[in-house]
Parts: sequence; structure tokens; C-alpha cells
Amino acid sequence: MKLWLVRHGQTEANVAGLYSGRSETALTEQGIRQATQVGQLLQAVSFDRVLSSALGRAQHTAHLVLEGRDRAIETNPLLNEMHFGDWEMRHHLDLQREDAVTYAAWCRDWQNTVPTNGEGFQNFSQRVLALSRDLRALPQENILVVSHQGVLSLLIATLMGLPPPSLWHFMIEQGSWSMVEIQQDFVTLRTLNNRAAAVIHPSGDI
Repeated sequence: MKLWLVRHGQTEANVAGLYSGRSETALTEQGIRQATQVGQLLQAVSFDRVLSSALGRAQHTAHLVLEGRDRAIETNPLLNEMHFGDWEMRHHLDLQREDAVTYAAWCRDWQNTVPTNGEGFQNFSQRVLALSRDLRALPQENILVVSHQGVLSLLIATLMGLPPPSLWHFMIEQGSWSMVEIQQDFVTLRTLNNRAAAVIHPSGDI
């Protein structure tokens, strides 16, 4: 099985430097171009299944990647970004004033401090672990997964059997594609943040 991983395109919240987990934020013109370009780069890949976060920016990206293809997009809430609670759509400078104690604690210990009324990293990690198990059980060969930086970074680390904090080793860039190959006994990260066109050889390899 091959998981083709795509992060949503640039959003208005990205440009403004705001925390945007579950909040809806539209793709910018640059984000639309990024998603369209990824679709062109993956034109040679015949996807057996397409999974997307339930959030609008991911679904919009998935539609742009698949433009011209007759392929249904399945939304899966396990692919949603981490929920930042009261910190949603807030800038870190605002949080340093408005929720100073909790935000300072989170900066010191992000693995165990929970954003006010949000989703802590421990729960987030368990959600992505459940996602990884579900994905490994799918029978399809080529699966497009459109999601968010936190989810995709942690998903790669989890699939490779690394501890959750290892997600920072796999930063996912907008306007690129990554691919993880899952075989019976091991997982291989075949490419990360690729901006070249995928070429499928007769053997099925890239």
C-alpha cells in the first residue's frame, strides 16, 4: 500500500500567524495555486481511494488535487487537525496576554499541557494512532490522504514506529507531496515534500 500525503494549501490563518486547528479558514490564492500544482504533479497516480479531513481547507485542497478526475472524496474526522480550544484563530502574542499562565506552561511542556478547552497532545496522539491502524487495514493500493501538518507529521512518525514527539522530524510543506509505503512487516518513507512530478514505472514503483 502507498499513502500519498498532501497538506492543505496556504490559508488566511497561516498568513496571519494564527492557531487554526478546528476553525475554518479559507485557502488564499497562493493556497489554491499550491493545491492545483500538487494535482498536476500527481497526475500519473491512479488513486484507488481518497481520504480528507472534514475541515474545509483540506476538502477544498482535495477537490483541486483531483480536478478532472471522477473520484469520490471521503471525509474522516480522525484526519482533522489538533483542536486548540480557546486559542483557535488567536495569535501567540494575544495568548501571552490573555491566557498567559497556560500558554507559558504549554510552551515549556507542549506534550502534557492542554490548550484551554482544547485537545491535548496525548489525546491527539491517540487519535492519530487509531488513524494509523485504520489506514494499515485498508485493502486499496494507492490512497490519497489530504490533511494538516500536525496530523501528517505525526502519522508518518507513528507508522514508522517512532515516539510521538518525533513528528517534528517530518515537517510537511504546502505545495508538495509525500509518500509512505506500507508493506507487511515494515513502513518506508519513500519521499518527503516532493515538488517533482510523480513517475510511475511499469513495475508500479515511483
